[in-house]
Amino acid sequence: MKLLPPSQILAHLERSAKHLRAELEKVEAAIKALGGGVKLGRPPGKKKSKMSAKARAAIGRAQRARWAKIRAAKKK
Repeated sequence: MKLLPPSQILAHLERSAKHLRAELEKVEAAIKALGGGVKLGRPPGKKKSKMSAKARAAIGRAQRARWAKIRAAKKK
């Protein structure tokens, strides 16, 4: 396999970048034509669910118990 000089490598990378930018523009145009594509995040009007401090504490206690059980098993 023949190694290319850095100037040819750079020229090839620049051509590839130009081609990829053109492809990206096509994809963005297609998304825009479809109405903007997929919306990320929560739907409007839907509130974020909240967990109480008591529930978080209970989950934490349970997880610490699981970790303790695993550590105890490793020591055996």
